Amino acid sequence: MAVDRTHDLEPDIFELIFPRSTLEASLDAVAALGVGWIQFDFSSAGLPALPESISPEDIVRIRDACTARGIRIAAVAGTYNMIDPDLDARSRGAAGLRSVIAAARDLGAPLVTLCTGTRNTESMWRAHPDNRTPEAWDELKAELAPLLAVAAEHGILLGVEPEPANVAGSAPLARILLDEMAHPNLKIILDPANAIAADLTRSPQAVLEEAFVLLGPDVASAHAKDLSADGRFCTAGTGVVPWDRFVALCREAGYTGPLILHTLTEPEAPGAVAFLRERIAST
Repeated sequence: MAVDRTHDLEPDIFELIFPRSTLEASLDAVAALGVGWIQFDFSSAGLPALPESISPEDIVRIRDACTARGIRIAAVAGTYNMIDPDLDARSRGAAGLRSVIAAARDLGAPLVTLCTGTRNTESMWRAHPDNRTPEAWDELKAELAPLLAVAAEHGILLGVEPEPANVAGSAPLARILLDEMAHPNLKIILDPANAIAADLTRSPQAVLEEAFVLLGPDVASAHAKDLSADGRFCTAGTGVVPWDRFVALCREAGYTGPLILHTLTEPEAPGAVAFLRERIAST
């Protein structure tokens, strides 16, 4: 399934920003914000984030709820710790991801998001010194290979997001992973704050320009969060990310899809959407 790049960049959002008692209520909040695309997590539909199985009825319910509100799913969350030292947990995560990949096709979503993993046993978003060992790298590749085969079978892209806390923690490492896997269904989710956080020795603009040189043709989704001056992730427009340059680099790379807002609170969402719209319009 190809990524739709026929429209211009636009601010969109991870629907988990709007926790509600029902999926329909969450999507109502998204629609009220005036955005047309979401990154979707099955937990919003009252299911586990990585369900063992997803019924046809659930697929129809989710799809109809989105269609009724003019919302499309840009990506589906499929993250689990791909190098978890707990092999049982890793196996359960992979099984859930297989279900999510099959469901993504039925939901009309082109992309499923990944976490390249950590040896940290407390959180898959926390770093560990063993993440940079050859053993961790080889385990990631071994975990990825059969999942890419499943993705190809269903016509779905798998998106690696370079995260400083994970194995593929920077744009250069993500480039190596793409080259070594050499699979057409493996793509990149580019988050400017993550890229900058991975290399604080250079200017944010220099880091982003290198990231797009390395990864630009393989970007299938872009996220929109910021990085504060003291190194904390924060709401887009409140940190050090040079958003005008990021928008320009997306366009130069041929990416003109949703910019998925996350790492913000619900009250911050309208301002963040307005900020991104202004930057897109003026760049």
